Amino acid sequence: MTDDTGAPVLTTADVARRLEAILLIVEEPQSLVSLAAAVGAPVPAVRQAIEALVDDYDGRSGGPVRGFELREVGGGWRLYVREELDDLVSDFVGGQAPSRLSQAALETLAVIAYKQPVTRSQVASIRAVNVDSVVRTLLARGLITELFADAETGAINYGTTDALLVHLGINSLDELPHISPLLDDGANGFEEVAR
Repeated sequence: MTDDTGAPVLTTADVARRLEAILLIVEEPQSLVSLAAAVGAPVPAVRQAIEALVDDYDGRSGGPVRGFELREVGGGWRLYVREELDDLVSDFVGGQAPSRLSQAALETLAVIAYKQPVTRSQVASIRAVNVDSVVRTLLARGLITELFADAETGAINYGTTDALLVHLGINSLDELPHISPLLDDGANGFEEVAR
């Protein structure tokens, strides 16, 4: 069904579905006007769809009471966890251990960060171990990326991604500490020979 201009007429269900998509990603409560603009529907249609969603989530339209609710707070609408489930969600979020990289992955990542662009075999040579699985892990986590293939050998050259910069809290690789002061100069273990 279309209106006089040929644009499709949105049903309350269409508007509600669009609202759910927007409400799932917003971090701050959204006014009816901003929601109407986001879903391309008039404010009265958005108000009607919001009321239908509230009834649905609260179990008043024949379905179960959901674990979340649509609340009006501060002049806007947003999805929230139901109050009786706050402790459950807090325990779950607090119990999630951040995924850590192994020592091998950290070492490989450091070699790539400082030497990029660098091939897998160059990294393996520096670390003196096979790095194939570690490189796959770093690629899967989005911390490194394939930059280009070497024209002569076909070897893939790797470099770091912006995601690594975000994790490290830096703006560019230029902010990495200089590595030379961290290296041993090789003098330890040698005693001065008197001549």
